[in-house]
Amino acid sequence: MAGYLSGDTRKVTTHRLMEMKQRGEKISMLTSYDYTVAQIVDGAGVDIILVGDSASNVMAGNATTLPITVDQMIYHGKSVTRGVKRALVVLDMPFGSYQADPYDGVKNAIRMMKESHADSLKLEGGEEVIDTVRRIIGAGIPVMGHLGLTPQSINKFGTYGVRAKDEAEANKLIHDAHLLEEAGCFALVLEKIPAKLAERVASELTIPVIGIGAGSKVDGQVLVVADMLGMTQGFSPRFLRRYADLHTVMTDAIGQYVSDVKSCDFPNESEQY
Repeated sequence: MAGYLSGDTRKVTTHRLMEMKQRGEKISMLTSYDYTVAQIVDGAGVDIILVGDSASNVMAGNATTLPITVDQMIYHGKSVTRGVKRALVVLDMPFGSYQADPYDGVKNAIRMMKESHADSLKLEGGEEVIDTVRRIIGAGIPVMGHLGLTPQSINKFGTYGVRAKDEAEANKLIHDAHLLEEAGCFALVLEKIPAKLAERVASELTIPVIGIGAGSKVDGQVLVVADMLGMTQGFSPRFLRRYADLHTVMTDAIGQYVSDVKSCDFPNESEQY
């Protein structure tokens, strides 16, 4: 069997992730937003499950991550944690829940942890939110940082292009990464930045660095589960590898069901009471 089913079934913790970095074992991370998919992802051996604010796009059909609310993230978080036995569950704090001031950030963070039963939270940003990060960690909540392309700031950047290509932005990212580690973050996501820059950050930090579009020289990788399973179409960035074509599989299956219903082939004699 693939994944943890053939070996270690212990719960993944922030401490175990640090051990994985120290021994050079790569960390696998995928998103999940519901109970059924979370069970499958966890059962396949993924180390970290991210309940991402990408649910705004994938589950709700919004153009950006900005509209999703704290209540909605708690709902998705609860659904996922019920289906997970081994993976560390990370829940995104949505746009507007921590940017205003540290007090709001801590209050929302505590509520999200208490009601979702997630293991940790993820916040976007560096120096701009560092006081909030420190206070949330001070409240006993593990925090994962997120730098590079930060989708919650899409209206500020105006593009989903590669970040930190120029020296000034790269130096700020390195500075922010060290600030987040010093504040107590247990891990860091780097999204869509040059591979050489990501390699440097991963080598300088003692905490695990997870990449998405950040090359292979980081400590782990994360993808959106609907993208890597081929459920979504029209989204094909360079960093995305599709491991299945579920869009075709599901369309064919549903189309066959429709045909069978229309032709009275379903249900047959053995499928009745």
